[in-house]
Amino acid sequence: MTATPTAVDSSWERFEALYRSSRDDVYAYVATLLRDRAAAEDVAALAFERAYLRRRSFDRRRGDERAWLFGIARNAALDELRRRKRHARLAADPADLDATPVEDGADAALARTTVRAALDRLDARERELVALKFHAGLSNAEIAKVIGVSESNAGTLLHRTMTKLRKACHAPS
Repeated sequence: MTATPTAVDSSWERFEALYRSSRDDVYAYVATLLRDRAAAEDVAALAFERAYLRRRSFDRRRGDERAWLFGIARNAALDELRRRKRHARLAADPADLDATPVEDGADAALARTTVRAALDRLDARERELVALKFHAGLSNAEIAKVIGVSESNAGTLLHRTMTKLRKACHAPS
């Protein structure tokens, strides 16, 4: 009977480590998809709850725990979007745009505003790709598993999205 508590402890410790290393990235990813911070908190919590309940079904041969977790978070966010049956709202409140630290220069504030505006011009799938790559830090292979496409297709989609984002950032307003 001593093996069971150790297995439970080990399972909990692994999940806790995954939570600690991923919570901010999962929230950022979900917030990017939902474009609503309050809903993103709820959905991120739901994603971790689902992951915890399904932790024993994780199969390392099918990929990394982080990619598995982001797949669960993606499904939870899509469930929320379906529940709403409407388009996502703007993620940042106007007050948030003004909340730049005083020590940041005008150039940095302008760059952030430019990137936010460019991201707003992307469609939902393109924003999701950017979030998976940069918020989640997933590889193209992991992104492919999360969105259900081949690795080469994920790389192509990401390349096209980044090209579009760069053009939008450098386009005159």
